Amino acid sequence: MVSDLAPGRGALRPARSWLRSDAPSLSLNGRWQFRLSPTASGPEDFAADGFDDHGWDSIPVPSHWVLEGDGAYGRPIYTNIQFPFPIDPPHVPDENPTGDYRRHFTVPADWAEAERVVLRFDGVESLFRVWVNGTEIGSASGSRLAHEFDVTSAVRTGDNVIAVRVHQWSAASYVEDQDQWWLPGIFRDVTLTARPVGGIEDVWLRTGFEQDSGRDEGRGAGLVEAEITAGAAAFPVTLRIPELGVERVWAAPGDVAPFAVPGVEPWSAEVPRLYDATVSTAAESIALRVGFRTVGIRGDQFLVNGHRVVFHGVNRHEAHPERGRVFDEEHAREDLARMKRFNVNAIRTSHYPPHPRLLDLADELGFWVVLECDLETHGFEKLDWAGNPSDDPAWREAYLDRIRRTVERDKNHPSIVIWSLGNEAGTGGNLAAMSSWVHARDPERPVHYEGDYTGEYTDLYSRMYASVPETEQIGSDNARSTLLNCTPAQSARQRTKPFLLCEYAHAMGNGPGAFDQYEALVRRYPRLHGGFVWEWRDHGILTTAPDGTAYHAYGGDFGEVVHDGNFVMDGMLLTDDVPTPSLHEFKAVVQPVEFTFESEGDGDGDGRDHGKVQGHGEVVVTSLRHTADTSDLRFRWRVEHDGIPVASGVLDVPAVVAGGSARVPLPTVSVAHDAETWLTIDAVLAAPTTWAPADHVLASAQLDCSAPRRVPAVRSRAAWLPGDGNLSLGIAEFTGGSLTRLAGREVSGPRLELFRAPTDNDESPSDGVEESDASIAGVSNAELWRRDGLDRLTTRRISVAHTADALRTVDKVSSANSASWVTVESMWSVEDGDLELRVEIEPSRGWRTVWPRIGIRFELPDGTAAVDGADWFGLGPLESYPDSLRAARTGRFSATIADLSVDYARPQETGHRSGLRRLTLANGASEVLRIDALPDTRGRRPGFTLSRHTPQEIALARHPFELGDSTTSHLIIDAAQHGLGSRSCGPDVWPEFALRPEARTIRLRIAATG
Repeated sequence: MVSDLAPGRGALRPARSWLRSDAPSLSLNGRWQFRLSPTASGPEDFAADGFDDHGWDSIPVPSHWVLEGDGAYGRPIYTNIQFPFPIDPPHVPDENPTGDYRRHFTVPADWAEAERVVLRFDGVESLFRVWVNGTEIGSASGSRLAHEFDVTSAVRTGDNVIAVRVHQWSAASYVEDQDQWWLPGIFRDVTLTARPVGGIEDVWLRTGFEQDSGRDEGRGAGLVEAEITAGAAAFPVTLRIPELGVERVWAAPGDVAPFAVPGVEPWSAEVPRLYDATVSTAAESIALRVGFRTVGIRGDQFLVNGHRVVFHGVNRHEAHPERGRVFDEEHAREDLARMKRFNVNAIRTSHYPPHPRLLDLADELGFWVVLECDLETHGFEKLDWAGNPSDDPAWREAYLDRIRRTVERDKNHPSIVIWSLGNEAGTGGNLAAMSSWVHARDPERPVHYEGDYTGEYTDLYSRMYASVPETEQIGSDNARSTLLNCTPAQSARQRTKPFLLCEYAHAMGNGPGAFDQYEALVRRYPRLHGGFVWEWRDHGILTTAPDGTAYHAYGGDFGEVVHDGNFVMDGMLLTDDVPTPSLHEFKAVVQPVEFTFESEGDGDGDGRDHGKVQGHGEVVVTSLRHTADTSDLRFRWRVEHDGIPVASGVLDVPAVVAGGSARVPLPTVSVAHDAETWLTIDAVLAAPTTWAPADHVLASAQLDCSAPRRVPAVRSRAAWLPGDGNLSLGIAEFTGGSLTRLAGREVSGPRLELFRAPTDNDESPSDGVEESDASIAGVSNAELWRRDGLDRLTTRRISVAHTADALRTVDKVSSANSASWVTVESMWSVEDGDLELRVEIEPSRGWRTVWPRIGIRFELPDGTAAVDGADWFGLGPLESYPDSLRAARTGRFSATIADLSVDYARPQETGHRSGLRRLTLANGASEVLRIDALPDTRGRRPGFTLSRHTPQEIALARHPFELGDSTTSHLIIDAAQHGLGSRSCGPDVWPEFALRPEARTIRLRIAATG
């Protein structure tokens, strides 16, 4: 049975839509008796009607048994590509955890009048068999697919018993190798329905939209083509759409014909207009929500309602730290509302159909959805795809069954604009057969599958993790360049299609970088239609450490023999629903309104600290939306001097149509002479929506209006004399040339810091074709940094000298077994009453790799008033890096030391704030020290990181709780940081943002404030 390629026996076919019917139904969710066996061959006596199950445990349905019972029923397993069992298709091991379920249920007496009683399972992993009152009903596989059984002959009025046997592994597991946790069990709803005589078996309301040619841009003709599946006795059938005045009565099956409805508002992801509809017979009424929209491809453009769609999307798994893939509607609604608040407009349901209610929410809230089939065979890549089921005729029916159940269940949803055959399953005849079936069943919606590189059977060209240059090559019309795995002729064919990045910008840990580079290409090349970030959220599972500390586990934390570590933690949302800085960066990059500043006598500005306003100027407001104008938005402005608000108001912006622009005068800006002057414009919601309150910010831009200010010149000194370095300068005390106290507080440093706790991207090996020329194929940057000893630098003091009001030290910094070094010259002086530190950092020749950072580190030990927070003027409020700066704005911000860092699932570099002007260290509400950061001779400003742990300590921890408590504060002032990139699964850091060993200057002025 478990090795059978057939998708099941006894399940009803054809599959049908998930419908809201008024036919009587009974939920079988709740507590079920449960027994777990280590093998698939246990006795089947439990299925007997009179079996005594009182000695069994009970678990909830829906649930995953490995997440119940505190580990008593096995543990979760995480793999990305690897199979957690021998690759011996279609066979699986005898050691196959098998769960037996039982429960009683009561059938009402009036159900005896039903034509049929149908038992429905919406999701069971992996293969299951069903008995009712001791009679075997059938079996099924396809974990994220619905299966229905006719149990009419088996049920009886009154008490009944259902028994289900679920095998964790089966032949189906070979085609369900998605990048996720393996979580067996009955994890979606189980429902019993009484199908009435004269009822409706299935409904498909195919809808379209044609824009009116008249003045009313918001309305047009709705097109309805109803497909009603019902016996002749069910007719007449009536379709009602009350809001549109529609009432159609079809007397017989042959009468059902398409018709037009005037005065319809179209559905789109921005304006998700739905109309309530019912399809009824005398015996049953089906409720639907109808959205009118037309999907099509014109040339190399993907269009909805005649307009090009740009997907600012995410890949979304079903994941919850305690429930796994068990659906919770309240949590799902908030999840989608959060997406809307962060300008996400599209979802790829990676890599299976979600719970059907999620698609109702997508219809309602408004998303473009790529609905994916429950299919992936990624583990066969290890064998160079030998034996891959995708090209084996023996698996064809199983493949076809999966796509049929996918399309039939969800065909009524207007949000679904593309069908996807699955993911990372190689290629072959079975996938082509799936595509052929979809084209015949639903000619309107295009078919997607990334693995069809040459475009033999799909309508869209799709790639994952294409680099920026490769994406540009795809978007351009350069006929001389061939695309990956394509001949010149195939490349030409693929360039005639719309292009999607079905996965890009791998959001694992701190990163990714380069969102803005991809978005710029989408603006430049209409063939490029955006894409879907991998992925929406981390998949951590809540568990506890041996000492009882709760944490979010990843691969290997449950003792798996085969696993893929923390690769499952790759979302823009942390497991506990906290948005990461990358999600804020995404929101800023894809914001639906663009601001272009045009200042008097200054030309164009791009809205990111360029240009100056001399009295007056203009801003061009451009709507990047698909459908909606900007009448739902207000445009607020404010002026700040060194981050302190001094004026604010509302811009008078007319309603800008989708794709249109308006030129608006800027307010007069009061420019300060002793502070930086910044103008900020926010586009905010004018009224609350179902997903955000009024005044929620959708888009922002800033303009630097500052008057020129002189940077204090470096005062040269002569007559340096050798000394022992034991002296005081202003608020600083030195011993042997090293800082020991500041303003009476114990301090040590600064020491050169070139290391950062490697990000997941830093730890990922190069594939040899990176953008950076400082990569070694098969070796990670982190490995090179450790090889060069950047995490274990040692210092040799070369000289100490001083004048009456200055101290200079020169150090040579290197590491064991390295002949390369860095010369660090530090000069302390008193300037204008403040303590000034200028550090000149210069590397020797011979460094062969990029560096993670160039900075200096201070240790601020615990004392009577430990440093536990910061107030700063610079870029914020969240962390930022050279290739991830679009969400950062210039202003004044404050945060506790804990809030300055992000609790990534695997501790790594975090907390860097760029563009620092002034930093005030604090203890509670009390200020401790003030540090002014002066730009270098090229105008570059440093950044800072304030943390309880050193980069070296962070790098040693696998989970946040392993870092332990610390009362010491570590302040790092960075002249530069290496970019983030997406190398954990994708391109390396772009050369412009890669940090090569180079000379840098850090110049600070430090004052006591307490």
